[in-house]
Amino acid sequence: MEIRLLRPDDAEIYKEIRLEGLKKNPEAFGSSYEEEAGRPPEVYGERFKADNSFHFGAFENGKLIGVVSLVRETGLKVNHRSNIYAMYVTESGRQNGVGKGLVGKAVEKARSWDGVEQIHLAVVSENIPAKKLYASFGFEVYGKERHALKIDGKYYDEDLMALFLS
Repeated sequence: MEIRLLRPDDAEIYKEIRLEGLKKNPEAFGSSYEEEAGRPPEVYGERFKADNSFHFGAFENGKLIGVVSLVRETGLKVNHRSNIYAMYVTESGRQNGVGKGLVGKAVEKARSWDGVEQIHLAVVSENIPAKKLYASFGFEVYGKERHALKIDGKYYDEDLMALFLS
């Protein structure tokens, strides 16, 4: 497995895995399949060039099997914070260390950013494997957002987690 930063020319394959995640695990994302299906791949390619974000992909035999995004806050009062978003590993990549490798890269990058002191994320409260993964890096639950998402009439709570780097 190789984990590397995604480049603008990865936009098409990123969109494919993103849509897969949104379709198979809609409760894991704030975005919806319907919202993103019509979005051109170039939108993702532009995100890959932003100064305040890094998007990592895990590849196995040249196939993208996992992704994670790390975004630094830009506001003057909050630029000591970064956020993990869009974490997804294909079913075939699960239980093989792919998620751990991706989160590890995101944490490593956050530590290298001058002035970043914390990483935040939100995870569906029922997603025990993901919560265990994040906890293994030292993330702690600091709150719960009740009814954070509503999908087909069903509510999902999210646990808010943070890792303090200093």
